[in-house]
Amino acid sequence: MAVKIRLAKRGRSHLAQFDIVVADSKSPRDGRFIEKLGTYKPVANPAIVDFNADKAFQWLMNGAQPTDTVRNILAEKGLLLKKHLQVGVNKGAITQDVADKKFQDWQKAKEAKLTGEADKAAKGKEDAKKAKLAEEAKKNEARKEALKLKKSAAAELVKADEASAEGTAEEPKAE
Repeated sequence: MAVKIRLAKRGRSHLAQFDIVVADSKSPRDGRFIEKLGTYKPVANPAIVDFNADKAFQWLMNGAQPTDTVRNILAEKGLLLKKHLQVGVNKGAITQDVADKKFQDWQKAKEAKLTGEADKAAKGKEDAKKAKLAEEAKKNEARKEALKLKKSAAAELVKADEASAEGTAEEPKAE
């Protein structure tokens, strides 16, 4: 019996959710399974993956073959690297301490990369916000200047009208 680690669909249309399950390769996609390892929600941004890594590792070491999507999920979480290192330990190529250290180093590097990307994205959003505020401030200054010009032009017109009104009003009196 060939055993696969694969996805079993649940959820509604356009809002897919999957269970990560261990099943016989001949059973239908949503049919019988041996064990449920966790869930996968690809609709969320970023996709939400919640599964029991220890059980998944145990099944990998026992020979279960992951499907392509599950393989990508397991690789992202580091289980395929962990399996690779454990096979090296089993063959005697490296010791368990070295394998554990390599895996921990990989996890630290992955964590640093993710936090670096998150910080970079947050900084980019903050810079965009500052640039937008600066642009709005420039527009506001331009509007204030335009308003001052309008007011001064209107005041000059009022003075000119008053002066012409005084001049025309005095002339008829003089006559």
